[in-house]
Amino acid sequence: MLLGSTPPKLPVAVLVRVGEMFGFSEGSVRTALSRMTASGELSRDTQGWYALQGDLLTRQFRQGQSRSAVTTQWSGRWRIAIVDPGARSAPARAALRTALIRLRFAEQREGVWMRPDNLDQRSQTEQWLLADAQCRWFLAEPEFSFEQTELDFVAGLWGLSEWESKATQLRKKMHALTAPLKQGDTSALASGFVLSAAVLRHFIADPLLPRELLPRHWPGAALRTDYDRYDQIYRSVLDDWVRAR
Repeated sequence: MLLGSTPPKLPVAVLVRVGEMFGFSEGSVRTALSRMTASGELSRDTQGWYALQGDLLTRQFRQGQSRSAVTTQWSGRWRIAIVDPGARSAPARAALRTALIRLRFAEQREGVWMRPDNLDQRSQTEQWLLADAQCRWFLAEPEFSFEQTELDFVAGLWGLSEWESKATQLRKKMHALTAPLKQGDTSALASGFVLSAAVLRHFIADPLLPRELLPRHWPGAALRTDYDRYDQIYRSVLDDWVRAR
């Protein structure tokens, strides 16, 4: 619930009610909140409001960026990361892989990561610092004729067909839930919540490539438009349900 709230801060009473929607008792919700606060995932003020912090706050920021899908004009250049040679610990290798994936790079071969230079990601300071510590960076402008074989190469790097297929499924699920939500059917809230989370995760997995490199009928914009409409309807019903409890 907090991941989808702006700002990411809610009173304990609302969080308890949302937990009830999934069959959790008030005691179970409060225990979970206390544990998340102790682990540094949440903070709690003196009025009983909980807010995201740490990794969850970073995740929400990435989620918002992914939902807005802001890109810059592409010049045709690619940014390439070459991993420094030498022994590295398993945790260091895992941290680098996570950082580069979060920066939406794809691994072309072992130790070589790349993506079109069409994103302003300066705000993701932590990820860049992790990557800078283990990589050398290059800007390249490859000879790219946009023939199908080259587009297939790009599609394979990021698994575009899988992303496209799942986006289509998510759109169908949102359309199916919109009608009962419009009618105020609160029994659809729990499944609708799960669906919202699935869509937001799928936004994060979008590589945000330039239009020139995407399949002709790429559903990224349509998925975002559908979700904006769905989210507005869902939140209206959820707010009414919370106030009525």
